[in-house]
Amino acid sequence: MASHYVITRRVEFSETDMAGIVHYSNFFRYMETAEHAFFRSLGFSVVCRPGLPQVGWPRVHASCDYHRPLRFEDEVEVSLTVVEKKSKALTYAFKFRKLNGPEPIEVATGRLTVVCIAHQPDGSMKATTIPKEIADKIDVAVE
Repeated sequence: MASHYVITRRVEFSETDMAGIVHYSNFFRYMETAEHAFFRSLGFSVVCRPGLPQVGWPRVHASCDYHRPLRFEDEVEVSLTVVEKKSKALTYAFKFRKLNGPEPIEVATGRLTVVCIAHQPDGSMKATTIPKEIADKIDVAVE
């Protein structure tokens, strides 16, 4: 079962602000990118597709604490760890490390909680139990 996933990417110029630093909002995009890659690594998607469980994953909590800046062309490692798994929700902790220095350095930490939902015929969403085929592949990391 998976409880941890890591992606590495380069900071794009369009992700920086006038000071040349990654705009704070992009860290939330990086978290989402890591979450999507994590689901793909398990054989699933966060988007409903034929043949996959028909559920969605809206965010109910998102936070990020910033320790050091990232700049254009920095290489950043985004580490996702499953820290809580409930019947209808997952919570991830994220660590962001800049890799292109003399040694890796933590630049930010984040947290994201998502709830499993089923789309209702009237267009609304209702929290639902995480489908067994997904839940069986996700475990909480041992600290």
